[in-house]
Amino acid sequence: MNTHAIETAWQGPSQCEQCGILHLVLFSALEKEEFALIHDPIDEISFHKGKRLYREGEEPRHVFTVREGAVKLVHYLSDGSERIVRLLVRGDVAGLEALLGQTYHHDAVVIDAALTCRIPVRAVNQLARDLPHFHHQLMMRWQDAVNAADNWLTELGTGSAKARVARLLLRFARTSSDRSCFMPTREDMGAMLGVSTETVSRITADFKRAGLLEYVAPHRARIRSDAMRELAEGS
Repeated sequence: MNTHAIETAWQGPSQCEQCGILHLVLFSALEKEEFALIHDPIDEISFHKGKRLYREGEEPRHVFTVREGAVKLVHYLSDGSERIVRLLVRGDVAGLEALLGQTYHHDAVVIDAALTCRIPVRAVNQLARDLPHFHHQLMMRWQDAVNAADNWLTELGTGSAKARVARLLLRFARTSSDRSCFMPTREDMGAMLGVSTETVSRITADFKRAGLLEYVAPHRARIRSDAMRELAEGS
């Protein structure tokens, strides 16, 4: 057993055994003694807004657990425009395709300063080979990712632009730990919803005038969830 490598992996602020969101993250199925099977360092890394965890097409070496903040998965279209195919928040895993030896499918770009755990692919694959219950949990993670992608398309890709903006804001509110929620740029919101920046600007301005949306800090807002849910249910 490589004792030094284990100590490198589990000392410091990460200390995954005591992680405050362990119940949400990739290693939540591990028993205490099973953490000793991980022989590769797991790094806790902070990323500023605009930084990339990885780029589409890169050779994969790591998966990332998002501990704080938000990360967008971006696919670039042939005309150079971008489409945000999913948003990752606290407890989500970025780069699962790396575990199949595939290149990364998207650019993973931080849109709200993020704290992540960077986990070597070979460490995850080794656990999956050695621990059947961890392999099962990994398959559940894959299914969760598929479900999230389906829900994203259904929730944010159908209905009127106003209803879709309302659903997006409610999604941010559900993942917030306080009364305010993260508010992305209008450009990012347009790329998430497949509508123009101008359309998002007009709708959010209407929401603000109606008292449904209040900006409380840069990229932070409060919403009236009850009224927003009524709009979200509209066609």
